[in-house]
Amino acid sequence: MGGGGESYEKWTREGKPAPEDLLLAPRIERVDRVVAGRTRSVTVVLDQLEDTFNMAAVLRTCEAFGVQDVHVIDNPEVRFEPHVKVTQGCDKWLDVQRYRSVAACVTAVKARGYALWVSAVVSAVEKPSESLFSLRFDQRVALAFGNERHGVSAELLAAADGTFWIPMRGFTQSLNISAAVSASVTRAMAWREEHGLGRGDLPPEELELLRQKFYELSVKQRKRLYGPMKR
Repeated sequence: MGGGGESYEKWTREGKPAPEDLLLAPRIERVDRVVAGRTRSVTVVLDQLEDTFNMAAVLRTCEAFGVQDVHVIDNPEVRFEPHVKVTQGCDKWLDVQRYRSVAACVTAVKARGYALWVSAVVSAVEKPSESLFSLRFDQRVALAFGNERHGVSAELLAAADGTFWIPMRGFTQSLNISAAVSASVTRAMAWREEHGLGRGDLPPEELELLRQKFYELSVKQRKRLYGPMKR
């Protein structure tokens, strides 16, 4: 991690050093390894969540499995504030996109070339529904999950390219949203590896931008040196 002391003060006085100049080799290696595993081929959409622990748990799952972007449709009654004891800072490594409406989110996601697949109870939808295990992840896919009490909104369902359900074999036939996201993202990442698509797939330009961002985030006194991080 970034250090301190006399040399640090000298660099600060003379100008802004490159973030990687302030990091130890093991940290640089770890950042490079994490960035190499990042993907935007799979993304997650959250439709008006209510529980701060669920918000946080979903972000941890996405970060842990290399999903770089999370799209959040704001709940007008509950502010999106993931619980800090659960996130433990993982959210700083993600690009969390916020939207005031379902329509704005759908427009943005589809403009980026994603097929929108919504997690929903089969009996609640008229569109064809697929098992999670039958979905393909060789193209850009956005997996959407709904509110803890009401599920996904009718507007999001109407905009979906399809709906999916998670196969279960026990007496329990429903999952908490954080568990559902974990199961779905795990399946998506496993499918991509099993089909030779690798863990990370960012183009060189995006890879380099993300690497530099993560270097800066790894500097302990980054705000003092570089100011607030641009999102």
